[in-house]
Amino acid sequence: MSARPSQRKRLENGQQAPGPAEAFLTGVILLLCCLAVVVPFLGIISTSLSSARHLNQAGGFVLWPDGFNLDAYRSVLSGGVVTRALIVSIGITTVGTILSLSVSAMMAYGLSRPGSFGHRPILMVVLFSLLFSPGLIPLYLTVKQVGLLDSYWSLILPGLVSAFNIIVLRAFFMNIPAELFESARIDGATDWSIFTKMVLPLSKPVLAVIGLFYAVGYWNAFFGALIYLSDQGKWPLTLVMRTYVLDNAQLSGGDLGAGVDALPPQPALQMAMLLIAVAPILFVYPFLQKHFTTGMLTGAVKG
Repeated sequence: MSARPSQRKRLENGQQAPGPAEAFLTGVILLLCCLAVVVPFLGIISTSLSSARHLNQAGGFVLWPDGFNLDAYRSVLSGGVVTRALIVSIGITTVGTILSLSVSAMMAYGLSRPGSFGHRPILMVVLFSLLFSPGLIPLYLTVKQVGLLDSYWSLILPGLVSAFNIIVLRAFFMNIPAELFESARIDGATDWSIFTKMVLPLSKPVLAVIGLFYAVGYWNAFFGALIYLSDQGKWPLTLVMRTYVLDNAQLSGGDLGAGVDALPPQPALQMAMLLIAVAPILFVYPFLQKHFTTGMLTGAVKG
């Protein structure tokens, strides 16, 4: 008598299927992990949409709002310090991601081509920077020496390239068949034409993943702004959010804009700021999720 399909599959894989008790326990653990993520996030949304009366009754944090109150979002986005910080964060993230992705892709492509100028020494420098960081004080002195203090460029240029991202991009470029490069050179294509018209279109998955890594890094960075920017008008959203949420500073009508008279409760304002800071990444991530497996695993095959 032949084995059942489930038994045959279990024998081929060399693993035994979990029993009912083990499957139930796994499901319970996964459910608890999901609740640990979903419940606080639901509380953030509900608190930001709740009225002052409901917040007072719930002690400042609710899991389900009593209505759909957008006063906190209107106040936060009324043109004050939060709106200005949001614009700063969008600008830094956009410019920084474009520059970082462009420089990293060009550098990784050069390092992936055998015989390129300075191939081995530059690769060793990249690997060395991956293992050893310069330290906070030398980095600060360097930024000060080149005149980048209190400048938006101090939030972009010190972290313009990541050694890890360059290695991933280089590995992906090395997986492109050499026959494509040879046929392009036979047709008279230059290195720049090969890179822009052949390599980049073939590398959309890994470029999307690396671009997301850079964007999340620029969007969430606050420590650089904390030590490099003395002008509070140039602060990004994360640093403003740290001041008013983590340090629990009170938002006033002057901070939120001239047109704000009656302020919503502070918990609603704080949760609205948190959601505004998280929303862009949550919106972009689903569109790039399909590229993660292709981009990261393919880029990690070769070193």
